[in-house]
Amino acid sequence: MKKLIDFARQNYETLLFGAALLLLLLALIKPQIKLDQEVHNYFLLADVSQSMNAEDVKLDNKTVSRMAYTRYLMKKVVETSSCGTYISVGVFAAENVALLFMPLEVCANYDVIIDSIDQLEWRMSWKGNSRLSFGVKSATKVLDSLSAPAQMFFFTDGDEAPKVNAINKVDLSGLQGGENVIFVGIGGHQPVPIPRYNADNKWVGFWSTDSKDFSPGATGVTYSDTSKDDPDPLVASAEFDRYLSQLDDTYLKGLAAEVKGKYIEGRDSPEFYAFVHAQKPVASFVTDYSISWLYLSAAGILILLTYLPNILFRWRQNGAS
Repeated sequence: MKKLIDFARQNYETLLFGAALLLLLLALIKPQIKLDQEVHNYFLLADVSQSMNAEDVKLDNKTVSRMAYTRYLMKKVVETSSCGTYISVGVFAAENVALLFMPLEVCANYDVIIDSIDQLEWRMSWKGNSRLSFGVKSATKVLDSLSAPAQMFFFTDGDEAPKVNAINKVDLSGLQGGENVIFVGIGGHQPVPIPRYNADNKWVGFWSTDSKDFSPGATGVTYSDTSKDDPDPLVASAEFDRYLSQLDDTYLKGLAAEVKGKYIEGRDSPEFYAFVHAQKPVASFVTDYSISWLYLSAAGILILLTYLPNILFRWRQNGAS
């Protein structure tokens, strides 16, 4: 035992550095333990109705469509989310919501999530019209079907067809789960025409004012999916005949207040992403928790301990003098 103690005293620096190296190697294998943690669980919902093709938002000083801007914001939300965050993606069209995939952990499934967002476009719509109030009810049912509670970020311009009136308005005041709904307004504040495309996704003109049915109680059947139009769909014959659209933030704020949710205008800004990640986590998952920091901290302490004898020696010398 005495020989062992003497060996340790004579070679303490080598032993400490060796132990620190071992801890660093262990940290490289990313050790993890299972923990039940409160985590962010985001359901990113994209409005894929054709008004989202309107080009009135800027990205890198270039005017882009609302759909392109939605994809960009969604991807930035994913990129700025910390590991352990869960993401699911869905689309809204007509009166319903479709879930593309169940919640996935963002770091382990980053490429899959980003690729899915990149594919979002107007041709995913299965029917014309855009009834947001019905869509909110459908979305809350999707939220209930998820494996854990989630916060829904509904990216939309708020442009409904047919327009809401006293006859077709839906009462959402008693909606369950509305507090987890956050409307993200997409679009400019000046009216712009909506591009119309054919089945090959080629631009053929702009939607005309008579393409939508605005009569009371209407179902808007004339606002149809252009992918089914053969030959090319009818378009506005002149500039005065174009249907104009803009971000209807007043309507979205009203919907948010009715369901006890929230509203924020979608902007590529630190404030927007800070708002997203500042939401209180609503889900609890058993997740892998990295303890690499523990090994790295212990290695750092061991390295500092190699200097301890010199520090004590100098302290004693100064005390003796």
